[in-house]
Amino acid sequence: MTVSDGKKDKSQPVETKAINIQEKEIYNVTELTEKPEFPGGMEKFYTFIGENYKTPTQPNLKGKVYATFIIEKDGRLTDIKTLKYIGHGTAEETIRVLKLSPKWTPGKVNEKPVRTQYSPGQTH
Repeated sequence: MTVSDGKKDKSQPVETKAINIQEKEIYNVTELTEKPEFPGGMEKFYTFIGENYKTPTQPNLKGKVYATFIIEKDGRLTDIKTLKYIGHGTAEETIRVLKLSPKWTPGKVNEKPVRTQYSPGQTH
C-alpha cells in the first residue's frame, strides 16, 4: 500500500492473506516419509476389489485394468481414473468399486498427513 497526500491508494489491497500451497499439493509416494495404507494392507485391498468387482459378461474378456487416485488427508479416495482398461465397462466398474473403498491411512510427510497420488497397479 502506498500513501500520498495522507490518503490511502485504493488501487492496492489493504490486506492480503498468504495461500498455503501445501494444503492442496499432491505428493508422489516416493516423496513421503510414511506411505498410505489400505486398512489391513494391500492383500486386503485386492480382496476388497475381488469381492466387489462385477466382471462384465463379455465372452473371452481378458486383460488388466490399471487405475490411479488421490488419497486425501482424511483417507478418502478422490480423482479416481483408469489408466488402462479393456473396454466393455471395465473402467466404469473399476471406478465404481474404488468409490466404495473404506478410508485409507493417508501418506505422511514429517508426520503430517498429505494428499497422495497413488497407482496400486492392477486393480482387476
